[in-house]
Amino acid sequence: MREHRTDGARRLRQAGSWLGVGAAGTAFGVPVAIASVGTTKGARRRRGCCSGAGLAGWGLGIWRLVQAFRTREQCFDIHERGFTHRVAGTATVIPWKDVTQVSTTSGDDRPLADARGMGSTCENRLRSGRRIRVDTFTEDIQGLATVVHRAVHLGQFPQGRGVSNHPRIY
Repeated sequence: MREHRTDGARRLRQAGSWLGVGAAGTAFGVPVAIASVGTTKGARRRRGCCSGAGLAGWGLGIWRLVQAFRTREQCFDIHERGFTHRVAGTATVIPWKDVTQVSTTSGDDRPLADARGMGSTCENRLRSGRRIRVDTFTEDIQGLATVVHRAVHLGQFPQGRGVSNHPRIY
């Protein structure tokens, strides 16, 4: 069995950072907006930058908070017959035959994409229509995606603790 945990604390720290940006943008944007009433020189641009940063910060911070709440204590346990998806004390056992599609993205090339949680992703689609999305906040996302892909599409099921399907050479 292999375990892949999601780093909820990192997601919360990122939410806090974005909410701080939102608060700072709002704190500067409101006085600038009030002071710029009736003026035409450059005030619109400053008001727009501060208000835009504030709105973006609030939006991204709230989005990360919702993600952190939805995926609190998330963990994926890989077994020979499938995987277990645990979230906040609830465990769902998913057999390999119930996974219909595994798709991965290698992320974008923008700076710090993985650190921001916008790098690599893996989406597992189930027969029921449910989608389980995994992002870079989860440990060893590439390893998790590889194991699930091999089991679902190639029929190479994981065996035991971290044992691969490749023959041993002595």
